Amino acid sequence: MTLNSAVVGGGMVSDVHLSGLQKCPLTDLVAICDVDESRARAKATEYDIGAFADFEGMLAREDLDWIHLCTPVQTHLDLARMAIEDGIAVQIEKPVTTSAVEAEELEALADEQDVPVSVVHNHNFAPAVRKASRLIDDGAIGNVRSVNILYTGETYPDDVRRGAWAFDLPGGEFEEGLPHPIYIVLKLGGYPVAEDAIQAQTALTREYEQGFDYDSVQFQYTSETDVLCNATILASDVPHKSIRIHGERGSLLVDIVSQTVTVLDRDYDASVTARALTNVDHVLGRIEGTLENVVAVARRSLTDDWAAERDLDSHYYQFDVEARAIHNGDPMPVPVAEGTWTLRIMEEIRRAAARPDAGEQIQLNTDSL
Repeated sequence: MTLNSAVVGGGMVSDVHLSGLQKCPLTDLVAICDVDESRARAKATEYDIGAFADFEGMLAREDLDWIHLCTPVQTHLDLARMAIEDGIAVQIEKPVTTSAVEAEELEALADEQDVPVSVVHNHNFAPAVRKASRLIDDGAIGNVRSVNILYTGETYPDDVRRGAWAFDLPGGEFEEGLPHPIYIVLKLGGYPVAEDAIQAQTALTREYEQGFDYDSVQFQYTSETDVLCNATILASDVPHKSIRIHGERGSLLVDIVSQTVTVLDRDYDASVTARALTNVDHVLGRIEGTLENVVAVARRSLTDDWAAERDLDSHYYQFDVEARAIHNGDPMPVPVAEGTWTLRIMEEIRRAAARPDAGEQIQLNTDSL
């Protein structure tokens, strides 16, 4: 049995949801809903599906198993609530809601109705992050002790990428991209032991006409399993995105740009020869990862195969594993809780940049395109 699926919101990001749900053998794409009826009809014609301008009307007419919400974040909670109360599983584009308080409400509702709900955290399903997760689960480096991310090359606050709405954010375009490295840390290192364990610092390296608050971020926390987690995220011209995961018996070096993973599991201080092997292992790790990527790309080029396409597309991979989870009645791979913690860290970053009064609720007025 396939899952009858619909996409709500016909903006920029909707196409990856529409194409993924149409291609996935576990799903049957049946409808698109957008308040702009002409846009809904255009998408419906392109994908040969039903078009709706009214969300409640779509719920009434279509027998749906799964809905993907790609609408502005201010609409997420209300639309998700209607779907959940109808017993329909929901996948929600990031950020999951406008605030951690709203996300907590969504978590409670999903638990109460026993309906699967997830958040799009697709970078956790990129090949290198998947490989690092497997190595950790297999015990390749023992118990994880720390996770450190360096994420440079992010867009400057005044870059015009996603739309003018991003300029309403304290960090502009830079802030819109922050959830990605945040949820990668949460995935690999675990959730903070408590909200007050989160610490954040920000910096502003340029002057912007729009008066943005920050273009550089550093945050840290200790996880529930005593993992020391931190990330440095910088707006800059040159992308360098790497993860260092240190365990009791070794380390993993993850290069997000090249999608390679290097395992360092020797005592490199033991001798001159051992120290030389540091460079050897670095080079071999890059070569092995590059060859794996070449094989995956060749496989996708030579075969009309969902698995080959899925393995190289992080969105498709998340759609696939979550469709399987819904089919099997398993927990969703990206729970709402991960989205809630992402928002809590975002809110702490904003506090660090703006220094609001204690207890002030910070709203994340971000649109999902």
